[in-house]
Amino acid sequence: KRKMDVSMQEKKILKNTSMLLIFNIAKMLFPFITLPYLTRVFTTETYGTVAYVKTVMNYMQIVVDFGFMLSATKDIVNAQNDKEKMERAIGETLTAKILLWLIALLVLLVLICVLPILRVNVAYTLLSFVVVFESIFLMDFLFRGLEIMHIITIRFVLMKTISTVLTFVLVKNDGDLLLIPLLDILGSFIAVVLVIYEMRKMDLKICFTGMKKVVSSIKDSFVYFISNMASMSFNALGTLIIGIELTGTEVAYWSVCMQMVNAVQAMYTPITDGIYPEMIKTRDIGLIKKILKYMIPTLTMGCICVYFMAEIILNILGGKEYVNAVPVFRWLIPVLFFGFLAILFGWPTLGVIGKTKETTATTVISAIVQIICLAILIVTNRFTLITVAIVRSVTELVLFGTRFGCFLKYKNILNDKKKG
Repeated sequence: KRKMDVSMQEKKILKNTSMLLIFNIAKMLFPFITLPYLTRVFTTETYGTVAYVKTVMNYMQIVVDFGFMLSATKDIVNAQNDKEKMERAIGETLTAKILLWLIALLVLLVLICVLPILRVNVAYTLLSFVVVFESIFLMDFLFRGLEIMHIITIRFVLMKTISTVLTFVLVKNDGDLLLIPLLDILGSFIAVVLVIYEMRKMDLKICFTGMKKVVSSIKDSFVYFISNMASMSFNALGTLIIGIELTGTEVAYWSVCMQMVNAVQAMYTPITDGIYPEMIKTRDIGLIKKILKYMIPTLTMGCICVYFMAEIILNILGGKEYVNAVPVFRWLIPVLFFGFLAILFGWPTLGVIGKTKETTATTVISAIVQIICLAILIVTNRFTLITVAIVRSVTELVLFGTRFGCFLKYKNILNDKKKG
């Protein structure tokens, strides 16, 4: 019976990891389908605007999500045998997200007044923010907690297929810029309808509780929010400052490079997300060791291949104008290697043994290192795309180093928990 339970456990992990792998392949594939098209139909200045507003929206999304992807997922996992408790968790999370969206809206209005690129593209910025509102009702935390990842995958593929196909059909030049967020709004709306349908099938309702519980859930998620905000700063902060210090064309160069880096890192997520619910239950250090055994050689070979193929990749995805960014992309390759290790030794390892503060601290320390380095570049007049790329790689190394140090310090807790 024990062997059967282990076998079923492994099959469940494999299924969920496979679904998340498909999800993240789609997450990587759809932007790469539209990237070569948009970089050719838009001027570099206009594509720079698209990338810059997307970066700002990523920050807004972090504010709205506020770490609920981890804290609310944990609540759902712990409430699987109590439907009423689960419905309360759903209601508390949705209410909290709506309140946070209103706060994010106020922040965005201030940023529109302050940042030139947003001020010139107010309509585009506000329409993009509608998609952030729709994301509140996608409820990834619910389906992750229930370990039914196929719903997340199907929903995402559907919404992105719709917006991508319509992008090719309707977007032809700079004058069609506003169609980009409008098509995303349409795709997200259809995805929300699918989520509502799935909830009705499961006979799950939304139970709204008092504001005291909502505030409590926000407090519980705060540490995850700080960690996620700091993590987001690794990629997004450079883009925001480049938009202020350099030209729109350089924003476009940097964004194309980072989009490739983010696409590769998106492939890491199904592995860490796939084991996260299981690690909450078992705290099995063996899972971490198995993943490291297979991933280290894969990461090494992948980074070597990417280095030598950088020019070909940029030429295919961005066009001849973006080949100038090859040196920048090569300096970002260490992010691909250390990024996976930093993610793995974060929430799936330290987080599940209660080292939430330590996990967050490593992220905050790394973000502070990045901010200090970027400030030094600006003050010393050495702020270029290459120096920003070097800082980004150093930041990822610091994040991995601090988390691995914590892992070595507390790894016996994992072993003790397992034995107990």
